[in-house]
Amino acid sequence: MATSWKKVGEEIKKAFSTGVSYMMPSVVVGGIFLAVALASGKATDEGMVITNPFLQNLNVIGSAGFAMMIPILAGYIAYSIAGKPGLIPGMIAGFIANNPIGDDGVKTGFLGAMVLGIVAGYIAKYVKGWKVPNALKPIMPILIIPIITTFITCIGYTYVLAHPLASLVNGIFDLFASLQGGSALLLGLVIGAFTAIDMGGPINKTVTAFTLALMAEGIYGPNGAHRIAVAIPPLGVALSTFISRRKYTQEERGMGLSAGIMGLIGITEGAIPFAVKDMKRVLPAIIIGSAVGGGIGMLQNVGTFVPHGGLIVIGAVDGKLWYFLAMLIGTVVTAAILHFTKPDVAVDPKKELSKKEENTIDL
Repeated sequence: MATSWKKVGEEIKKAFSTGVSYMMPSVVVGGIFLAVALASGKATDEGMVITNPFLQNLNVIGSAGFAMMIPILAGYIAYSIAGKPGLIPGMIAGFIANNPIGDDGVKTGFLGAMVLGIVAGYIAKYVKGWKVPNALKPIMPILIIPIITTFITCIGYTYVLAHPLASLVNGIFDLFASLQGGSALLLGLVIGAFTAIDMGGPINKTVTAFTLALMAEGIYGPNGAHRIAVAIPPLGVALSTFISRRKYTQEERGMGLSAGIMGLIGITEGAIPFAVKDMKRVLPAIIIGSAVGGGIGMLQNVGTFVPHGGLIVIGAVDGKLWYFLAMLIGTVVTAAILHFTKPDVAVDPKKELSKKEENTIDL
């Protein structure tokens, strides 16, 4: 029994990771277009106002990417569990979760979409196991399974799950909206550390999903901390290769430049080659640096309005100075830790001997 539940838990964990992975291109495309559009906007009490007609069109494109991301998330969670028959029911359920339904306009957003993705996936998987006449088998995956799954999932959500999930979501958002001072600092530290711990892997994607869910409800602080933190690992190792050159090979110093560029545009994975080669030193350094950056961001009420990080989106940031400073401080912390923990690169005796021989021949 314990093994069975463990298997289900791993299946759900994999499904969440799959959903977020497929959702991310929609998030990134939407976020970049929004960042460009919002960079020229005016900050008002109602948010960023865009007046340029061309940039308004870019804003429409970015908004379309955002509108698609939650249905995509739920659809691919269901897809991971049940295969193709779960995809469309999951997307439809995700769309419904992200839009008001009923007389009181209940909306559960990210959390509701994730739950419905799981529900749709397991219903579709169950219906796939039905024994049906051979005549029905060709239409099972394209007609019968999607219709039954969509009906049960969406009607069940509308009449059973919507209000409890909405209450839970509202409670969570109220809690995070009320965080101030020390509580905000602690949250920022945790967000920053978890952002860096697997550099774009499942834990990072979980933090992304969490901050996007809050952002969808108008809470931008955690997203600000996360978007500061995503840039720090690659920027930190890039700075380290520049100021601590003796601790890196020539090849690694070359990779440092590309890592720095990736950090500027908010791609955490730029630090992976360095972490793989020296996990015990690089990983603690980037976790601590990202935690510091995230903590400062939360403490200073930095908010990011788009789901992307790095300096490329600074135009869509509330608290631009502290966004930059938090990122800079976290980067310096990472580079400083690496400076004091990494040893100098050992010289290969064979190469050194070869070099001496070449000098002798030249003479």
